[in-house]
Amino acid sequence: MRKLLALIVVFSATAAWAQQDDAPAPAAKPAVHAKSKTPKAGPPKSLAEKLLACLEIEDESKERLDCYDAAIPPTKPPKAKAGAANGVMDCRFVKEEDERLKCFNGFAEKIPKFSSR
Repeated sequence: MRKLLALIVVFSATAAWAQQDDAPAPAAKPAVHAKSKTPKAGPPKSLAEKLLACLEIEDESKERLDCYDAAIPPTKPPKAKAGAANGVMDCRFVKEEDERLKCFNGFAEKIPKFSSR
């Protein structure tokens, strides 16, 4: 949300600065409608990489839980009484958000971190 607000402020300041410019504007080129090809950032991330990325978000926050839920969506509807999780995939069955976050944290923190050098 802060990034969005900062972006709006930058665009507003840029627009105001551009309007103050007394120099004539160059002729605008017509818009070209071409398919945009977004460059791939590399191979798709593995589940472990996604979970490790979630650990970089502030602990005990809704954003971290949302990150985990994006990687492993919770079941619809979650089980009212989920058993003990034997693996990270079992965390999706936990109904309570705080408990689901603790479940994901427990497994994600055990993932070995390898250097990409």
